[in-house]
Amino acid sequence: MPDLDYLQKLVVQTRRDILRQVHKVNSGHPGGSLGCTEFLIVLYHVIMDRKNTFDMDGVGEDLFFLSNGHISPVFYSVLARAGYFPVEELNTFRLLNSRLQGHPTTHEGLPGIRIASGSLGQGISVSIGAAQTKKLNNDNHLVYTLCGDGELQEGQNWEAIMYASGNNVDNLIVTVDYNKQQIDGSLNDVLPMGDLRKKFEAFDWKVLEIKEGNNLEAISTGMKKAKAETGKGKPVCVLLHTVMGNGVDFMMHTNAWHGKAPNDEQLKKALEQNPETLGDY
Repeated sequence: MPDLDYLQKLVVQTRRDILRQVHKVNSGHPGGSLGCTEFLIVLYHVIMDRKNTFDMDGVGEDLFFLSNGHISPVFYSVLARAGYFPVEELNTFRLLNSRLQGHPTTHEGLPGIRIASGSLGQGISVSIGAAQTKKLNNDNHLVYTLCGDGELQEGQNWEAIMYASGNNVDNLIVTVDYNKQQIDGSLNDVLPMGDLRKKFEAFDWKVLEIKEGNNLEAISTGMKKAKAETGKGKPVCVLLHTVMGNGVDFMMHTNAWHGKAPNDEQLKKALEQNPETLGDY
């Protein structure tokens, strides 16, 4: 397992990757990407049992499905810097015929991408199917998914949440990016979700919370606790309290940067707050 110092350097470099990707094409979603950077780095470098080579079958390893696919900039950066494809390919983000489309897709054959996730609300359903497949195949590995809190306003999620507990899908960990922001405003202004913990518990899920969702050690500790709760008859939900735009002071705590790219001056300021650590692509 990489040490904390390396992981922190990876966090800063990934922020740079996110910012430079969306700036180059003046398109993309930096806010949620920055907010989930620490989580995805911990997931891929500390938590998941991954094979060295990628295949779509995913037999004999943990699987991850990104549901809130608009945060592709952070997903691509984490995958590239975990060795799935060359880091230099980040330079092709959202370009015509690139494998790195604005929302992840599968027909380009990009290693690490298991589902197309442009339409929100589907990741939990897909993950349940994968988790049940592992059970049928006597594969004891786990299935992880990440979804947005605003995404839970879609009804398909709650059908899936009901199904998972009703069928004892206990090899599944669903993490909710609980930043309380979405594209049109704050979660409470658009459509209040109430008490998410009580909602998941009412659907008979085991629920844990990571209050410091942008802290590497807190995430690592919390996700290890989540893993320890698998195999006990209930699916597991992790409420990850993050800050949208984390690591760039003028992007934090607001929905304004959900889907907005920084201009030249803003990019310069943001990169100054995140000095190069592991080499730009």
